[in-house]
Order: sequence, then C-alpha cells, then structure tokens
Amino acid sequence: MKKLAILFAFLLFPAAAWAQSVQEQYIQTYSQIAVEEMLRSGVPASITLAQGLLESGSGQSRLATEGNNHFGIKCHKGWTGRSMKHDDDARNECFRVYDSPEQSFRDHSDFLRYRDRYKFLFDLERTDYQGWAYGLKQAGYATDPKYAGKLIKYIEDYNLARFDLVSVEEEAALPEAPHKIEEPVPVSSARSAAPGEDPVLPNEDFHFPLTRALFSLNGVPFVYAMEGESYSSLAKYYHLFKWEILRYNDESKDRVLDAGTIVYLQSKKNQAPEGLDMYIVSEDGEDFHAICQRFGVKEKAILKLNGFEAPVQLQEGDEIKLR
Repeated sequence: MKKLAILFAFLLFPAAAWAQSVQEQYIQTYSQIAVEEMLRSGVPASITLAQGLLESGSGQSRLATEGNNHFGIKCHKGWTGRSMKHDDDARNECFRVYDSPEQSFRDHSDFLRYRDRYKFLFDLERTDYQGWAYGLKQAGYATDPKYAGKLIKYIEDYNLARFDLVSVEEEAALPEAPHKIEEPVPVSSARSAAPGEDPVLPNEDFHFPLTRALFSLNGVPFVYAMEGESYSSLAKYYHLFKWEILRYNDESKDRVLDAGTIVYLQSKKNQAPEGLDMYIVSEDGEDFHAICQRFGVKEKAILKLNGFEAPVQLQEGDEIKLR
C-alpha cells in the first residue's frame, strides 16, 4: 500500500520530484570538489556549486554529459584541448571538453582567479555570495540579466553557503587575493639624505641610495621612472652598470622611459609568488615583456617554463604559467 502511495505521488508530481532529486544529487556529488577548489583557489564553494547547477542543468546538460563541461566555458582563442560545438548565444559555438568533471571544476576556478576582469571578486569576503553573484554578472560571465538572482536563489534554496565555512587552519591556508599578492610593497618613503651621506634602506637586502620612493614586487626592488629618465640615468643614480639594469629588466638597449615604467634594480625571480600560478591573457596582442615585468619574473625563465620561443605572439585566452 505504501509503495502504491509513493507511485501515485510521483505520477501526480513527476517534474517536481525529478528536479528536486537531481539538484540534491548534484550537490552531494560535487560539493567536496567545490570545497577543495575553494581551498586551492579562493573561489567560494557556494558560488561554484550554484554556477554548476545553473550552467549544467544540475549535471544534465549536453555540455556536462558529453563534454564534462559544467560551467559553460567556451574555447576562447587560447584553448588547445578537445572541443565540441553547441548552440548558445550563437549557433555552433566552440566549448571546452574535459576528461573529467574535476578538470572542469579546476578550470572554472583558474578561469576566475587568473583573468584580470574577475580578480576584483577576490577582494570581496569569501562569504559574501551576493557580492560574488552580482560581480560575476558585472564582469560579463553571462548575458542573462537575471544571472545573479538565479545564483543567489540556488544558494539560499539549498543552503549552499554552508560549504563556505572552514576551520581556522583551513582559513589560514586559503590563498591571498591576486590583487594583494600583485600589489607593490613600499620599501621606504622618500626622504632627504644628510649632507654627504646616501640614505640606507631599512631592509638589509637592498642597498641603494634613496631620495625617492622605492618599492618591492615579488621580493625584487624597483622604482617608477619619472618623465625624461632612461635606464642609463637610473643606473648611474643607483650606482649600477648600464648592462646590469638592462639585464635586470630584460632589455637590450637604453631608451627614454615613459613616466610610471617599472624599473627593477636587482635581478627578477624565476617564478611568480605562490598564489599567482598563471596569467590568462585578456586580449590579443598583449606584450609578453610587459607581463613579465608586471609579475617580477625573468623572461627566459617563463619562456622555458611554458615551452615558448621568442618572440611570443599572444592571443586572448592564452595561459602563461608563472610558477
């Protein structure tokens, strides 16, 4: 009799029963992966799960079932893996195909963490799922005007925010926001030297005369060039050989610098700081040299790490390993 009652209820409400079950099953299946990705990348697990539910139709979409693509990530110009055609904003658009759902979840995390247009999201509190939802829409993740509201509804209907809660130890191990890691650190404020004396920096690793602000990025000291300065004039000011300052900045010849140009005063590092594992190119034609200067890394080291040959021609979506 009990089985008949259950069957009768299912026949009366089949769609509601199916929708509820696949969503709960999706959360049960992928919540641990979402939490692991949060601990690795800083993307809130609630946001990852809500996007997965929405983008993949709770794992039932063609992209998810045939391509393990749970987040609707398109190929973009830098994608070299397998792909499949699928109608979205236009017919027969190119979408990424993954070997497993885990690869899709990892690519989603990296897609957000290492693309400049999404990096501001990591400045938000990890538990601010509403801020993340509206931020994703603002950054152009989806064209649906109701995208943020749909994510928030999933999070609140299924209490996905519970997956954002971590232990004290896990909280301490979470990666810093990309902007915070990239932010130059002031080494000392500009001050006047005493008569006949070169000011000495408080950090014993850096020994330069200082009458202007000095900064450090990736542990490497640098200054911002002022209008009319050149590598040779800065080399003379900081008691360096011209060939030294050119080598530190991956340059082959002296030139007049634009105001605000970063000029390193010591050799850059072979890799970027932890938490900046890669950089995803934002638009065609980005300058490889400028990217290496931005992250304080040697061009030769990054060329070798990525198997690139100079000169490097970059396209939107290209992934550059930085460590």
